[in-house]
Amino acid sequence: MRAARLIKLVLLLQSRSSMTGAELAGQLEVSERTVARDVLALSEAGVPVYADRGRAGGYRLVGGYRTRLTGLGRTEAEALFLSGVPSALREMGLADAASAARLKVSAALLPELRDASASAAQRFHLDAPGWWREGDPPPLLPAVADAVWDDRRVTARYRRRETEAERELEPYGLVLKGGIWYLAARAAGGFRVYRVDRFTAVAAGAERFERDETFDLPAFWEERAAEFARSILRDRVGLRLTPEGARRLPHVTDRAAAEEALAAAPGPDGFGRVTVTLAVESLEVAYEQLPALGPEAEVLEPPALRERFAEAAARTAALYG
Repeated sequence: MRAARLIKLVLLLQSRSSMTGAELAGQLEVSERTVARDVLALSEAGVPVYADRGRAGGYRLVGGYRTRLTGLGRTEAEALFLSGVPSALREMGLADAASAARLKVSAALLPELRDASASAAQRFHLDAPGWWREGDPPPLLPAVADAVWDDRRVTARYRRRETEAERELEPYGLVLKGGIWYLAARAAGGFRVYRVDRFTAVAAGAERFERDETFDLPAFWEERAAEFARSILRDRVGLRLTPEGARRLPHVTDRAAAEEALAAAPGPDGFGRVTVTLAVESLEVAYEQLPALGPEAEVLEPPALRERFAEAAARTAALYG
């Protein structure tokens, strides 16, 4: 552990002109006294670390010293490509590897380019989880991620509704969608998608599997996501829309379903309104979504849903009467 810390200390000083003891202690997660001892050990080993005394003092490398310890390990290199998704890195247990990779890249850059990482980080940030999702990451996510990185078969217990089943899986890839982690894995029946938070046990075996090099994770996810979106649209609602209602419909309900309904609609009537049949997840979901259209949409069917909207409209009119 200390050797890794000493290397990181040198790389930190190499990537900046000077750092205070407090700054180094914060980066290395140790005390300032430990930083002082580490600097002394480096000096005794021949690394020219110079300590500037005084209130504005700190530590710096002298004589244009450059270390060649900047080569990326495999884990660091792979984590570097995910460094724009810090929350995902933390949840998969790769934050330290990504930090080390960024530091090594920064140390290898020309002096005038060393602020590129900080400059980009202050201008672009990806916040992957959805709003109001502050829950803890799935506890088994690091184990699943390790198996994905290492191409190792796993034996897992998966919960679905009230039952659990044991499955033998070849974990191909992880997807973070709306704050929820999904695993794309090959099982006996082919490739499937599993929610990581539904795994109750994951044990990686010693055996590695041979990846299908034709497997394309983004394309696979796009196809399965589209299939899932279509599969949950089990009910139909008849609507009469004004031109403004037709324009806004894709923004309040499933976009693909709305665009499909509008494309299949007959021409507008004498008032410019179009009648569409919209696929929805359920009538309850439709009752939650469609009021956002206000008077730009009239529910025609089913009759029970039309009655609910009529009752709600009467109550609203009474409030503003």
